Amino acid sequence: MKQDATRNAAYTVDCEDYVHVVEFNPFESGDSGNLIAYGGNNYVVVGTCTFQVSVQNFRGFISRLKMGLFLFFLASRFCTSAADLKIRLFTSDLQDKNEYKVLEGHSDFINGLVFDPKEGQEIASVSDDHTCRIWNLEGIQIAHFVLHSPGMSVCWHPEETFKLMVAEKNGTIRFYDLLAQQAILSLESEQMPLMSAHWCLKNTFRVGAVAGNDWLIWDITRSSYPQDKRPVHMDRACLFRWSTINENLFATTGYPGKMASQFQIHHLGHPQPILIGSVAVGSGLSWHRTLPLCAIGGDHKLLFWVTEM
Repeated sequence: MKQDATRNAAYTVDCEDYVHVVEFNPFESGDSGNLIAYGGNNYVVVGTCTFQVSVQNFRGFISRLKMGLFLFFLASRFCTSAADLKIRLFTSDLQDKNEYKVLEGHSDFINGLVFDPKEGQEIASVSDDHTCRIWNLEGIQIAHFVLHSPGMSVCWHPEETFKLMVAEKNGTIRFYDLLAQQAILSLESEQMPLMSAHWCLKNTFRVGAVAGNDWLIWDITRSSYPQDKRPVHMDRACLFRWSTINENLFATTGYPGKMASQFQIHHLGHPQPILIGSVAVGSGLSWHRTLPLCAIGGDHKLLFWVTEM
């Protein structure tokens, strides 16, 4: 791993193709917090990162699998979705045994996937086909919610796993009770298009999103409208992710496909971004589970930014 001062990334890892999506494993399972996966047009790579005080080593790729544009982890299981509109649920020993099941039902592009965080027995997905679907590990669809516009993001409550958050492109974010199979709360951004939203796992009263050029923050105990919002990306905002270790820290990215996609880290106690970076045609955004460190995919690269708490 080498220093990359020109793009303000702390470190980079060379990849053999364009990286569309990157995810650290967010679940507590032994040393699996150091697992990272990234995907491109026809591949997924799973690897391990070794971190001490700062990023010091990226230790080889330990498994390579076909297919995937969007992926999400659960220890030795992960999901991908691709342009064929299918979800693939992989089970791997991260050595040489790789199996997968195909989950079919969506009729348009899939924008988000997530495992339930407690037991890992269910998967939620959202799509441009105006649906959110819940699947079990056998690949059977067990719930189906009709949306009013394309589903852009989906998040599970970290403790109360019968609660699910779904963000729609029309600017509405809804919370669903999976036991009653109905919406119980909604938030409004009053801006379109809403491209990404995320539930703050350190403070589940907080929700963040990017819509248009702005980031927006809600306190769901106070109002269905944002408590704070600020312009952040001139070329339209694309992704929003809360830090997994600090409820005031989050990251946003500009729209990929530009010559230089802007990346920013924000702290709610500061009026300006605390870190601004740039990455050629950047895509994907993920925080390490226990460190103030972000990963972004780029053109034949993975890039890592480290920030202060």
